[in-house]
Amino acid sequence: MKAVIVCASVSHGNTKRIADVMGQVLEASVVDPEQADMAELSTCDLVGFGSGIFLGKFHPRLSEFVRSLPQGERRRAFVFATSGLPEPRLRPFTRPLVRVLERKGWEVSDTFSCRGFDTWLPFKLVGGINKGRPGAPDLEAARAFAEGLRARIGAVS
Repeated sequence: MKAVIVCASVSHGNTKRIADVMGQVLEASVVDPEQADMAELSTCDLVGFGSGIFLGKFHPRLSEFVRSLPQGERRRAFVFATSGLPEPRLRPFTRPLVRVLERKGWEVSDTFSCRGFDTWLPFKLVGGINKGRPGAPDLEAARAFAEGLRARIGAVS
């Protein structure tokens, strides 16, 4: 199975740590949106898209990259995020990006999110929230998530 993870991790490296763990399991390279090669993505069995959540949305670099993807790719994807605040059950952070990918013809196999260290104002005033996150349990959850993807996608590829 060939996989790539496109990740925008800008504040504290939270999302990159999650992407790296997933990348190890999936034997996938982890690249910034600006480094992603469209030709390479079109040959992948699975592509991951992830970033931190800023004011309830994915980082603009990742969102713009996904919007720039060609229509009708018919590829498998997964979406992941880290955030300071808990993900709302009725409006998951991942839903808008999943919808954009699906409109472009991608099949989104699954989503993953976890908490991360956050110093966005007003949290900066108190030294941030979720210190030490993502921690060992979060990284293990990311590993298990990627192993599940590998088992499902690898069996189909």
